[in-house]
Amino acid sequence: MTAAGKGDRTGPSWMTRFWAVVRYELLWNIRKKKFLGVVVVAFALVTLSLALPVILSSTIGESVGANPDYVVTSSIGSFGFFLFALVTAMNSISGEFESGTIVPLLTKPVSRTMVFLGKLFAAFTIILVTYTVLFVYTVIGGTVVYGAQNNLHLVPLTMLGSILSTFVWIAMVLAVASISKSSLIAAIGGLGIFLALLISAPIVSAFSSQAWVLTYVPGNGASGTLGAAGPINVTTTQSVATGTDGIGANLGTFVLHPEANVTFYRLGIIAPGLPPETIALYTEPLSLVLVRSIIVALVYIAVFLLVAWFFFKRAQVLE
Repeated sequence: MTAAGKGDRTGPSWMTRFWAVVRYELLWNIRKKKFLGVVVVAFALVTLSLALPVILSSTIGESVGANPDYVVTSSIGSFGFFLFALVTAMNSISGEFESGTIVPLLTKPVSRTMVFLGKLFAAFTIILVTYTVLFVYTVIGGTVVYGAQNNLHLVPLTMLGSILSTFVWIAMVLAVASISKSSLIAAIGGLGIFLALLISAPIVSAFSSQAWVLTYVPGNGASGTLGAAGPINVTTTQSVATGTDGIGANLGTFVLHPEANVTFYRLGIIAPGLPPETIALYTEPLSLVLVRSIIVALVYIAVFLLVAWFFFKRAQVLE
């Protein structure tokens, strides 16, 4: 057999086939008008968050105070994380089964595991590019509204934390979509879980002494108050999200104030007839809160992705 014949039989390399899947998925996502719509909404929300302080300050005749750490400690927020995850992942797998494109896709020289990994990498690429543009926009807007910004070298770190937070929701939506093979069920199921956690977390955090359990579920987690553990200029009124959605902002805050701590409170009745008062429960180092939320996020991502891969590998394809 000639060398050319052998070359014909070997076919494209694993990396070539993998990048073909990634390109296919990127084009799939770019064509989704709803993804472009969410990007527009994200820009609108960032613009609104920057414009509101200016509008309110001009209303009362005061100027907006300087905040050199605004960009580093700001975040896209839980709702933004979930929206980007939903539009990126809800029909990444289920849409293939609904439209029937899974049949010609699997006739190519690619395994289901390669398809799954390619779709996952494409989702990471899309989120990375989108968040980069949003953070650049936030840097420009934050500088205009709050003055010169310090520690901008930390922006990539906080952005990576935000991507990690988003991937918790991406993995969860992929798991639901792979099990149901329905984009609608993935969207409704994901939204239901998100809203349930979003609504219940503040209630549990405010009225329960067992709010620590919230640090082990996706979302904002238990709400704490940032304080100083030494001669550090940290405001005692800054609220901190201690769950998986607070990783990005907490990374920036930790680098700026590594000795800071987080105190958790609940509302309680001190005496009959008196209004509820704030009761301190316990205090933890910000470093512990941050490390725990990162570990919890990684565990959820790993578990949800394994579930999604398992059901995608074993899903029946009806031609």
